[in-house]
Amino acid sequence: MLPIKDLNPSRSFPLVNLTLIVVCSLVWLYEFSLDEVEFVKFIGEYGLTLSNLFERPYTIITHMFLHGGWLHIIGNMWFLYVFGDNVEDRLGKLRYLLLYLLSGLGAALLQILVSLLVGAEDVPMVGASGAISGVLGAYMWLFPHARVLALVPIFFFLTLVEIPAVYFIGFWILIQIVNGLVSLPFAGMGGVAWFAHIGGFFVGYHVVKRLKPRNIYYI
Repeated sequence: MLPIKDLNPSRSFPLVNLTLIVVCSLVWLYEFSLDEVEFVKFIGEYGLTLSNLFERPYTIITHMFLHGGWLHIIGNMWFLYVFGDNVEDRLGKLRYLLLYLLSGLGAALLQILVSLLVGAEDVPMVGASGAISGVLGAYMWLFPHARVLALVPIFFFLTLVEIPAVYFIGFWILIQIVNGLVSLPFAGMGGVAWFAHIGGFFVGYHVVKRLKPRNIYYI
């Protein structure tokens, strides 16, 4: 399922959300301009690698702004664009940024634990997926009944369907959990950091309750 847009109006300009999208996109364009050797070196320097974490503690933050390919950056930024504005609208700008960063940190910590279990201490982790998963968790708690217009495969056709956010995001996190468990024996080989998605989601879902979102009445 691919979200096209949410049918949930926002009354404030999503400055933080758009800034995150622009910064991640600019960093990716810089990565794309590098040759293969420079790219690997850049990822090694700013990606989150457990074996180098104490040597490069800043990577706990910088890894959230790196991406590994066009599909990675486009997919992440699209989900952030669709769901982030409403969460920022309810939380306010500073609390939204705090939620985003805490979700990214929670995602990284869970993935680090998994890396320790499977011996993947030298595999770098990059991407905003964990932080964005936290935004999805917050959205599901704040707007469970909002409608999401999604492109859904039905037999051999793609169809636009309106789906309640609780079902759309609930199905999404279920897929992350299933994929994480299935891929666990191969996690040492790299690939998608499924447990970062899972960790970020549950951090965002629980943290948003404690950030005291604003009450907004829609007419």
